[in-house]
Amino acid sequence: MRVLVLGGTSFTGPHVVRALSTLGHQVTVFHRGRSSTDLPAGVQEVIGDVTSPLDPLRRVRPDVVIHMVAYSASDAERFLAVFRDNAGRAVAISSAEVYRAYGKLHLAETGPPDPLPLTEDSPLRESRFLYRERKDLGVDTATYDKVLVEQVLMAQRELPVTILRYPGVYGPCDPYRRFQGWLTQMAAGQEIRIAGDHAAWRWTHGYVEDVATAVVLAATLDHAAGRVYNVGNPGAPTTAETIEELGRAAGWKGRVVAVPASEIPADQASPHPHNFAHHMEVDTRRIRAELGYREIVPREEGLRRTIEWERARLAPAPAPHK
Repeated sequence: MRVLVLGGTSFTGPHVVRALSTLGHQVTVFHRGRSSTDLPAGVQEVIGDVTSPLDPLRRVRPDVVIHMVAYSASDAERFLAVFRDNAGRAVAISSAEVYRAYGKLHLAETGPPDPLPLTEDSPLRESRFLYRERKDLGVDTATYDKVLVEQVLMAQRELPVTILRYPGVYGPCDPYRRFQGWLTQMAAGQEIRIAGDHAAWRWTHGYVEDVATAVVLAATLDHAAGRVYNVGNPGAPTTAETIEELGRAAGWKGRVVAVPASEIPADQASPHPHNFAHHMEVDTRRIRAELGYREIVPREEGLRRTIEWERARLAPAPAPHK
């Protein structure tokens, strides 16, 4: 099978490319040439940018095209302009941030908490461009919105599309360094203080290689066409439970203490307000039942690899004064 991957050289992408290549598929990766990832032998490369017209990719004529970097409505429209009549089907990476609960979490919408866990049929956000004021995400936040990406892709029928809604993905090469702050605090002391509402907040995570497995299944199983799937670990621990689990894996002997938000040091508090009454626990039963999705890396091993990678990049502690 001919598979074209748009993106595919940074975080989950390399795992997707390696798995597809190992399965014997003919893989081509379209990327900007800025990453140093070693691609498997036999994988073809095309250098370019998804924010430009994708017409040079017409010659690939893939059976399946995987769009890992669709961030805006215009990204989705450029994609369809080339592949709606030039590919068998598509897989697009979205995010659980499309749910209305996420808009409420970020104070962009109001109302009571939505029923949990969030299923693929849970209400989506009506708010748009939640990150417009952010400058730290590495994308054009003026146009970034996965809700719009999904709407453009699912409004047409010429190209069957599978939508995968990612959880909070962690692991080596995580561009957001999700666990860095906690590991830094563990290295500095025996107590991590966290605001009480944040301590009790639930968020579904997924280890990078496990999440990549979901992409491979969606790309290689024809009956995934036209479906939407949540991806992630079953259940969702609280933030405090996640920190405690991370601490055990790191050999940390300290404790997590829930305190009033006013007691959190400014350098440890989030600069962005949240309403942590709105949890991001998603239901992953559909992808497990329909595609046979299962985690391939034990939870403890995934945390160990993540900790090892993060520790190699932690800032060294200042030298003591003499």
